[in-house]
Amino acid sequence: MEYLDFELPIKELEDQLEKCVVLGQESDVDVSATCKQLEDKLEKAKKDLYKNLTAWQRVQMSRHPNRPYTLEYITNLTDGTFLELFGDRNFKDDKAMVGGLGRINGQSYMIIGQQKGINTKMRQLRNFGMANPEGYRKALRLMKMAEKFNIPVLTLIDTPGAYPGLEAEERGQGEAIARNIFEMVRLKTPIISIIIGEGASGGALGIGVGDRVFMLENTWYSVISPESCSSILWRSWEFKEQAAEALKLTAIDMKKQKLIDDIIPEPLGGVHRDKETMFKTVEKVITKSYNELKDLSTKDLVAQRMEKYSKMGEFSDK
Repeated sequence: MEYLDFELPIKELEDQLEKCVVLGQESDVDVSATCKQLEDKLEKAKKDLYKNLTAWQRVQMSRHPNRPYTLEYITNLTDGTFLELFGDRNFKDDKAMVGGLGRINGQSYMIIGQQKGINTKMRQLRNFGMANPEGYRKALRLMKMAEKFNIPVLTLIDTPGAYPGLEAEERGQGEAIARNIFEMVRLKTPIISIIIGEGASGGALGIGVGDRVFMLENTWYSVISPESCSSILWRSWEFKEQAAEALKLTAIDMKKQKLIDDIIPEPLGGVHRDKETMFKTVEKVITKSYNELKDLSTKDLVAQRMEKYSKMGEFSDK
């Protein structure tokens, strides 16, 4: 288990508890009372810490190296039924964007999401989850296929942003993302979107238009990352914590602004501490959302989605 800077007090208590348990096993000394005190102290420390995280700490949690990525969610949600599909039928296959068919609770879904990679070699292959235009065009191709066969779409969002390289711009990065947003708004099949990690800028929005949009508790969703915002406003990354607070990028902020539908709670300490529970929770949310949407007519489905996004940004000074 790896620990973030602000988690070090938790690590110290866990180390103490582990030593206490080992001592009890290797000697005749009764340390059960001491271990129980440490367990209680650890539980309280976890609740105090993780229930009062700052915006920047939640950003750090969304990037935790032990946090599961898109393919791990897909593998556990689909129970071995996932069939990956490749290519945008135009340029090439983008490894940063994965997609294919899989069954969740007996229902087929077209599942699409960004994959960051679990080690250095895989991160290079996956371009750290930053998709090129062909990645978004692949995603759109799969969504159109889902529409054709009346299969609901599930998108799992986890990206530091769309790839900003020159070659991506030359191949029409902005157009590809804009086209996805345009097409997703009027797609004639249910769309469920879940932010499982980072939700940065148009890179996230390119697969993030949905009838139901959820955020895991320790994720963020914003037009720009705190570091980039800090570098633009203060010419330095040192103000990233202030930028994170000002951007209002947490799940709580997004729910308050009515930009997402709901927040999916994480196990105490984050997803990586109890992945199985998280996968089951996400599965229940997906199934519940689909059951709410499946009986809507195509006309009502698209109309409700358009109305939902049309209302975003409205305010009253009364």
